[in-house]
Amino acid sequence: MASGRGRVAALCHLWAAAMILSSVAGMFVVEKSGIRVLRPEHIRGRHESAIANFGIPNYGGTLSGVVVYPEKGSTGCSRFDGAHFKSRSGRPVILLLDRGDCYFALKAWNGQTAGAAAVLIADSIDEPLITMDTPEESKDDEYVEKLRIPSALINREFGMALKMAAAKDSEEVVVKLDWRESMPHPDERVEYEFWTNSNDECGTRCDEQMNFVQNFKGHAQILERGGYTLFTPHYITWYCPEVFIRSKQCQTQCINHGRYCAPDPDQDFTEGYEGKDVVIENLRQLCVHRVANENNRSWVWWDYVTDFHLRCSMKEKKYSRDCADDVIKSLGMPLDKVKECMGDPEADVENPVLKKEQELQVGRGARGDVTILPTLVINNIQYRGILERMAVLKAICAGFKEATEPPVCLSGDIETNECLERNGGCWQDLRMNVTACKDTFRGRICECPTVRGVQYQGDGYISCKAVGPGRCAMGNGDCWSETKNGQTFSACSEYDLSGCRCPFGFHGDGYKCEDIDECKEKLACQCDGCSCKNTWGGFDCKCKGNLLYIKGEDTCIAKNSSRLAWLLSLLVLSCVVGAGIAGYIFYKYRLRSYMDSEIMSIMSQYMPLDNHHNEAQPLRQDSTI
Repeated sequence: MASGRGRVAALCHLWAAAMILSSVAGMFVVEKSGIRVLRPEHIRGRHESAIANFGIPNYGGTLSGVVVYPEKGSTGCSRFDGAHFKSRSGRPVILLLDRGDCYFALKAWNGQTAGAAAVLIADSIDEPLITMDTPEESKDDEYVEKLRIPSALINREFGMALKMAAAKDSEEVVVKLDWRESMPHPDERVEYEFWTNSNDECGTRCDEQMNFVQNFKGHAQILERGGYTLFTPHYITWYCPEVFIRSKQCQTQCINHGRYCAPDPDQDFTEGYEGKDVVIENLRQLCVHRVANENNRSWVWWDYVTDFHLRCSMKEKKYSRDCADDVIKSLGMPLDKVKECMGDPEADVENPVLKKEQELQVGRGARGDVTILPTLVINNIQYRGILERMAVLKAICAGFKEATEPPVCLSGDIETNECLERNGGCWQDLRMNVTACKDTFRGRICECPTVRGVQYQGDGYISCKAVGPGRCAMGNGDCWSETKNGQTFSACSEYDLSGCRCPFGFHGDGYKCEDIDECKEKLACQCDGCSCKNTWGGFDCKCKGNLLYIKGEDTCIAKNSSRLAWLLSLLVLSCVVGAGIAGYIFYKYRLRSYMDSEIMSIMSQYMPLDNHHNEAQPLRQDSTI
């Protein structure tokens, strides 16, 4: 039985791999840039190069430099220790390296550390140009994120010509790398799409796309609000072949009876989240964008995705529908419209939103299939290079028709305040005029504030609570408080920072307190002849006749006493007072006598009397002879 499940699991993995391979074989487009040789004369001309999927291509610009081919380590697989490439003319160095022996990205990294402004890698065989990709996820590829120079692959023949020319010392080989036509710019608006995934457990790729969304959000929302761009998010969606639909393992990865699927997030069918959870959240994020777009707030998608990632992470076991609904409501989105757009995931029918995604996944015209995540497509051209905030902004700005670029493209500055609109969907206390919304260049963040030295704690979206000393002055520390008939009671105490506790005379959890009816619950006025009346926060107790109620003793005593009692009381009081005065006088007399005797004793030792002085005088005279 176990082996049967293992075979089905293996088949499902093969199915996922087959879907990827089929899309790869379908249509992959190599994005290219131009290279023009300026010197020497005999090899002048224009050539093509394939833009790498790493580094930062200079979209919309050019770079002129001198080609340098290293005498040692021409593959660039090892660091050029101590070497810093320079040209005789002072122009930037464009390092030419051979293909083979190590990752393309590692060659570019070693070139960057040796001072190269760009890296060209010459193919080792005669074949059409290919796109140089980043290495598979490993412990040694941290350098990929640090690559800031452009890289490109050139064909073998062109590479040989450059090597031969560079080997001669008579003249520098000067080339001009040109990316101006690599990004189309047909009109005054740029259309771009981002293929992503709601799964946050897929390693480096997931971290890369989420970091990009968080960092680029501010730029994206300014461009969208100003009408400069048309942005559309997309999500890769697989389908389940008929042969696998009946298997329990594959059913857990799909919705709508196998029509829309995603790989198991942790690749374990027995525990954790399932592929169908990812598909449903992908669908929800697509519908958030659709509904926001219908309400002329298309930029809200960026807020939803970043907030969902922070509040509903798989790693924290919060990846759920309820958490997603809370995020949607916090952003002022109509939840019913989003659910209506999503449809029924259990229905045996096509989902129009996801079906459209599967169709758009296939490349048409100049655009290739979407085969990897994340993928950015600008003006129908797949962006090549690292997903970095300013690099992507530059590529988008290169997509505008000349002289129609928005101000953000010219300055790179961002001045926005999302907190002005609905408080950015963050927590706020209107009573105290306190908010968790904080504006940054990346857009708003929801972070509990510190106000007048009092720290608030919470998630920043739904709740923030004042803690520590001074909390009672800030909205009563979120504890219960109420005023009636000019009298105020509060469950917040500056001496007890552990929480909220209802004051004496009330009961509750500290966040809601109700008056205790001491009379009804027989907590007071239990003495004979007493009558009890409940009050807010306390009680009034009266005794019959002329008796006076003593609250601390819960008893009644007489208000009026007889004349004899008064005389006896006065006599007793006089005796007590007289005894006290006599005792005090006797005490003072004895103390004075004792002190006098002590003083005399001390004086007799250190200050002799006159007769003693006279008797000692002859002895003093004899001692001087």
